[in-house]
Amino acid sequence: MRAVVQRVSSAKVEVDGETVGAVVEGAPGLLVLLGAGHGDGDGDVVYLADKICGLRIFEDEDGKMNLSVADVGGSLLVVSQFTLYGDTRKGRRPSFMGAMDPDLASPLVDRFVERARAYVPVATGRFGAHMEVSLTNDGPVTLLIDSQKNF
Repeated sequence: MRAVVQRVSSAKVEVDGETVGAVVEGAPGLLVLLGAGHGDGDGDVVYLADKICGLRIFEDEDGKMNLSVADVGGSLLVVSQFTLYGDTRKGRRPSFMGAMDPDLASPLVDRFVERARAYVPVATGRFGAHMEVSLTNDGPVTLLIDSQKNF
């Protein structure tokens, strides 16, 4: 699984003009763009959820990035995004052959959300829908995490 993790002061996702998910207003949070690829499974879910919720990327009282989203009472907004598996090595149109079939990816994303909820409140987008994501990146702090590079 792949994730783009952005530290945010605000973030929301809309479908057809309706807000379907947002980080908790007034609290720090993380926007997680999450994609599943061929061969991903429960080990990837556990690794990514635990890693993201434990990332020490929020400032402590000394101004050092030393606190996790759980430590600061924050939340996550998780938005599924198969385009994280876009391969742009050939031509100008990305190939998405590396992305997991939606029927298999959707339950994996759900399991990620469930695992992350053990740490912090989690809001989501709507799997497979056309979504509009708005955010205010705090820092900016943006990280790329690929579970396959861990194993």
